[in-house]
Amino acid sequence: MSAIVGIHNIRKEKVSFEDTDTLMSELKKFPANDVKTLHLDNIFLGCLAQWITPESVGEPLPFYDRNRELAITADAIIDNRLELFERLQVEKHLRKSMPDSQLILLAYSKWGIESPKYLVGDFAFMIWDQRKNRIFGARDFSGTRTLYYYFDHLRFAFCTTIKPLLLLPYIKTRLNQQWLAEFLAVSGMVDTVDASVTPYLSVEQVPPSHSLLIEGNKIKLIRYCSLTSVEKIKYKKNEDYVEAFQEIFQEAVNCRVRTYHEVGAQLSGGLDSGSIVSFAARKLREEKKLLHTFSYIPPADFVDFTPRNIMPNETPFIKETVRYVGNISDNYHDFAGRDPYTEIDSFLDLMEMPYKFFENSFWLKGMFEKAKEKGVGVLLNGGRGNLSISWGSAIEYYGFLLKRLRFVRLSQELNQYSQVVGGSRYRRLPLIAKVAFPRINKFLKAGQSPYEMPALINSEFARKTDVYNKLSEFGMDETGWFSSNDVFEHRKSHFSEVFHWNASNTLASKLSLPFSLLKRDPTNDIRVIRFCLSIPEEQYVQNGMDRALIRRSTENLLPDEVRLNQRIRGVQGADWVHRMLPHWDKLSNELRSLNINSRIFEFVSVEMFEDAVSKTQKKVTPECAIDPYYKALMRVMIVNRFIQKFA
Repeated sequence: MSAIVGIHNIRKEKVSFEDTDTLMSELKKFPANDVKTLHLDNIFLGCLAQWITPESVGEPLPFYDRNRELAITADAIIDNRLELFERLQVEKHLRKSMPDSQLILLAYSKWGIESPKYLVGDFAFMIWDQRKNRIFGARDFSGTRTLYYYFDHLRFAFCTTIKPLLLLPYIKTRLNQQWLAEFLAVSGMVDTVDASVTPYLSVEQVPPSHSLLIEGNKIKLIRYCSLTSVEKIKYKKNEDYVEAFQEIFQEAVNCRVRTYHEVGAQLSGGLDSGSIVSFAARKLREEKKLLHTFSYIPPADFVDFTPRNIMPNETPFIKETVRYVGNISDNYHDFAGRDPYTEIDSFLDLMEMPYKFFENSFWLKGMFEKAKEKGVGVLLNGGRGNLSISWGSAIEYYGFLLKRLRFVRLSQELNQYSQVVGGSRYRRLPLIAKVAFPRINKFLKAGQSPYEMPALINSEFARKTDVYNKLSEFGMDETGWFSSNDVFEHRKSHFSEVFHWNASNTLASKLSLPFSLLKRDPTNDIRVIRFCLSIPEEQYVQNGMDRALIRRSTENLLPDEVRLNQRIRGVQGADWVHRMLPHWDKLSNELRSLNINSRIFEFVSVEMFEDAVSKTQKKVTPECAIDPYYKALMRVMIVNRFIQKFA
């Protein structure tokens, strides 16, 4: 794992030492095991290395292969090393010590610009091909590692983070209004639908699943990976799917515990993190290593206001998983005294852009801090699990059966589901009908409509940027979310459109650098995702069991209290308003300081803001955490703090 940087002068002029010092000096604020640079003709490459895997210890980066006349700087952990060794015919005595960056160079030497297709793992890299006088780089399929760049036909500069680029004398710090328009228009957690743009007009990024090629003064982005046409799998027996999944998932976990540091995992009371922990603890037991788990819990004075089927404090389920799995050192943190409001500035510095996940920001960062204290180098996480290993909403699947008139199967499933979850099977039919036939929703009474985030964007700004037409090209409606009510279409879109991956992975990448700690997600392994997309929907809901594949696959690995739980759902972040109560006067004063002449209202709707302020003048209580107007005001505050940089 590394922070990488480089400059290529297209006119073949030498790169100035002032520019290289500017870039490297900014990166040196991060801890490092090694810092090296390489100057070749009109090329400069740099790397601040943080050693995570055994093969990365002492890895020479940047690296120049004199025989092939190739140079590389890389921020990469490659997971299919054995497969690549075989394909590339690497001699066995060289395999154990070969760093991942040199493996990437061998892949490029054999497959050229097609090489990223053969790589599995988390990576961003740049290669200087001296013979062909070209730059080639790539970012992994889900954008787990960030890679920003500047290009003006005279020079090309790139970096893992944005700020070093903005310090170069020829790069101007200007606000990208198109990025901001998309950020404000999208009511969900997606930042933008254009995965190549950033909040800075002069700086772009290599999108997930893309490579970058520079030949002469021309730059080209190439999509090398798509998950829309996965070959379908059909096994003879139900048990075969479980066996195949267990094998693939265990391999994904094994690859991600490859570190000479301690191994940690974020653990909630649910299936995704519990499954990862059970597979990881089993592997680490063989290596005589302990798994450290880190769990978020609300502060002691938080009074739970959520419904009975929601659990903000998942400690009972977590402890049951720890007891059952074994080989775990469990840690519980409430991060008392920390809250989303007082950490806005530090998060803007970390992210280098506005963000939407403020409810959980402080504890996500806190997990890295606590894991670092334990000597952890890899922190396992299951962020992609809902759409891969634990896919399978029962109600959505029953709507699928109803739409296809499969009444016998639907009746059987509803009967079994009601036995598991409770209640009459017939009372769920109206909801299933609405899922199957979305047009029914328009006949709902107003009071039955779901709460939605108010539209943040200034209507004139939206018109000027034509943002809603751009969103519609990606199937989004005027609320900034998907116009389709079909959850299967949503899942398909998630894996076909690369913008879904940017927000969460950008956070993980940028948190890794100050803590020298890498977050790794086995549920995001491309081999696991391809398998999960290839099997029949019946594998995900059966016998009244939702998320059936992972429930069946963890039999004897997770306690049944957790594995078979379909009644209670854990949730993090319900306490965000509760935590901010001591600072509410300060927050209110900051909001009141925004007047009609504030620059924020070039971009944000004045009407929405005033409406939100009036609706939030009541007595503030923890229950306000679910009120969309409180969330809207927090987003406005975060954006306002950010654009003040451009005043």
